[in-house]
Amino acid sequence: MDKLSRWYGVIIFFLIVAAAVYFGGQQVLQVVNEMSNGKTQLESVQSQLEQKRSAKAQMEAKLKQLKYAATNIQKKIYSPIDADLGNDSLFFTLYSDMIEMVHSNSIKIKAMKYVYNPEDDSFVKAGGGTYFVCDINMELVSNYTNLGKLIQDIYQYPYYIKINSLDVKPYEKDKKILISNLSVRLYARTAPDETAAAGEESLD
Repeated sequence: MDKLSRWYGVIIFFLIVAAAVYFGGQQVLQVVNEMSNGKTQLESVQSQLEQKRSAKAQMEAKLKQLKYAATNIQKKIYSPIDADLGNDSLFFTLYSDMIEMVHSNSIKIKAMKYVYNPEDDSFVKAGGGTYFVCDINMELVSNYTNLGKLIQDIYQYPYYIKINSLDVKPYEKDKKILISNLSVRLYARTAPDETAAAGEESLD
């Protein structure tokens, strides 16, 4: 009877050990599977991130090219039809066109401010009141595609608009959304002039 009891004890001990090994193995297998799934998900996220970085780099390069083209193209400076137009009217015409370009590309204006006749501008320094100049500094919310279209529209605008600066940063919570600081400089003659001035042949 004692021997049988000892055998029962040994058998129960081995059963307990076997059960512990089995359940331990299951937990290890579960951890391994979770690690494998986590690795797969990480690789997928990294792949998507690389694709987004590549798309961002391509768009930024395109924006840079468009900005350069829009800044350096030779164009006429806006000239009023009526001789008695004041600076406010000159500004309103150019301002309305600029805002229309922004809105037509489904871009939201988060903030905006103006600087009239900036002292560092060559036309302001040497114009003697012949030119009215205004900087529009805007904080914009958009995506890469619409921002690129806006720069293209500025490039295609029939009158000269200078792009002072363009700073683009992805929105932290959604990298597809951009927060951009765009500064443009608008030029207008203060009186009608049928012929372009010599100084307009090389705009800075």
